[in-house]
Amino acid sequence: MRPLRIVHTEAATSFGGQEHRIFKEMLAMRDRGHHLEAVCQPHALLTERLRNEGFVVHTLLMDGPLNYLKGVAKLVWLFRKGRYDVVNTHSRRDTVIAAMAGRIAGVPLIVRTRHLANKIGSLWSYTILPHRVVTVSEHVRSLLLEKGVPPANVAVVYSPIQLSEPVAHSTLRDELKLARNDIVVGCVAVMRAKKGHRALVDAIEPLIRERPNLHLVFVGGGSPTFEEVQAYVANKGLERRVHLMGTRKDVPNLLAGFDLFALATEQEASGTVFVEAAAAGLPVIGTDVGGVSEMMQVGQTGLLVPVHDHQALVQALKTLVDDPALRLRMGQAGFDLVRTQGRFSVERLVRDTEACYGRWLEDRA
Repeated sequence: MRPLRIVHTEAATSFGGQEHRIFKEMLAMRDRGHHLEAVCQPHALLTERLRNEGFVVHTLLMDGPLNYLKGVAKLVWLFRKGRYDVVNTHSRRDTVIAAMAGRIAGVPLIVRTRHLANKIGSLWSYTILPHRVVTVSEHVRSLLLEKGVPPANVAVVYSPIQLSEPVAHSTLRDELKLARNDIVVGCVAVMRAKKGHRALVDAIEPLIRERPNLHLVFVGGGSPTFEEVQAYVANKGLERRVHLMGTRKDVPNLLAGFDLFALATEQEASGTVFVEAAAAGLPVIGTDVGGVSEMMQVGQTGLLVPVHDHQALVQALKTLVDDPALRLRMGQAGFDLVRTQGRFSVERLVRDTEACYGRWLEDRA
């Protein structure tokens, strides 16, 4: 398709999964020849990271009614001057500012990307302000359709993972002084209550009591949940078998030291961490919430259990812990799914995004 002029907007000041998606999408679309700019808050981490990559980032404060009026006025001027083909918003606050400005300025296509699996409230920022909506999973799309958004106006574009070269030797077992025959169940997730760390501890506890070579490793930080889980593990006397490693920047290295991956999350819009684990050749265990089932081939690359079903989670862990041949088969199937089929690749993100933009621009023309 012809090169497009695209501007992304984001109100959040932290840098989580949503901001990672924006960052990767902008880099990939620029590599395809499109012109990309952004509108963020001046103190946002995304502002700094995008500028470090050479992007033009326009800044404005987005809190409060006065900043809303100022923001709309500033963006109307910017959008008219920039002659953008697409304005793509991401959070509610930036949507009510940027989409309103885009409507006034006559931007050809205004798209809202919905990243979260929370209950949908008002449709104001999904039907009245943007022209179309992109979601990160079929589950999130279904929430919008149930609320009344027309099916033709919503498309799914999965978030990509950045594939790294397979790690030849992980340092994990050396760090934790684990033997080669120790079995490591790993979990990589920010420490929040909804991520189900306690549920995973409860499920693996009876298996640990029966198997002297079984360990659980948590990678990720976040107060106060980190400290709460740490105390919970200590109260059970499992400190030597359940290891909390905190925030790490070498996740591929640590994944390569696991035998299987498990996350008992209670809420998940998509769950790309399951894809990252599969790319490392690991079988995965997940809960049937949000878009998690879309991140695996159930029964082939991993096991899916009902959320809050303790016994089902125990059984899934037991199945993979006690069957190394099954772990190997599922791990290889996941590796092939991600690295060979490319379902969650950056190239797929670009192709699907271009298809959505092109189709919707043509429809609106």
